[in-house]
Amino acid sequence: MQKSSFLKSSCFLFALFISGAYSQIKVVDITHYLFPEFTKGVILMKSKIKHETMLNYNLLTEEMIFEINGTKLALGNPDQIDTIYIKGRKFFLLNNKFVELIYHSKFDLYAEYRCTFKDPGKQVAYGGTSQTSSSSSFSTYTSGGRTINLKLPEKIEPIPYIDYWIKKDGELNKFTNIRQLAKLFNDNQRVYKEYLKKHEVNYDIQTTIIELLRYLAQN
Repeated sequence: MQKSSFLKSSCFLFALFISGAYSQIKVVDITHYLFPEFTKGVILMKSKIKHETMLNYNLLTEEMIFEINGTKLALGNPDQIDTIYIKGRKFFLLNNKFVELIYHSKFDLYAEYRCTFKDPGKQVAYGGTSQTSSSSSFSTYTSGGRTINLKLPEKIEPIPYIDYWIKKDGELNKFTNIRQLAKLFNDNQRVYKEYLKKHEVNYDIQTTIIELLRYLAQN
């Protein structure tokens, strides 16, 4: 029964992959993922049907990837998906990208995981190197909607980063630093500044942002 169930789920995932417009289909061969390895996760469809498969999120292509028999494929038709669960974490579709729900209360906080790369230093006079304007986003090479064995140069340094989205008063707003977050709470500046006098909020430390939002929700 378990084997039969697995086969049905596998067939469904391939169908989901193929049923979208072919220009949106990609076979990925890139190692820049959110999790260190593919992990069994659950895909909850809007139809309430659940499918288990090995999942990971590709920071470079910004796609949710599933793996079957060693083949890695991007999920097609993500608009049919309600929630994806990986290691107890929840991912939802936002602006055609999967984001993680980090905090849920009076305010909802979402993390959009992305990646850039630092190019190898360019040769300059006297054998030195220059990395001016060396950080850039890499685009995948595709042919007929299929990624062609994209391999990155050995010296390329991946630089993962996070863009945050907050849902406040029914509106979604993006912030990429603490100053931008502060502007979203102009209506509650007294409480906001009161908290900052006693606590440090670091954009790169997710827990500090969550604690700030928890305090604002309670005050």
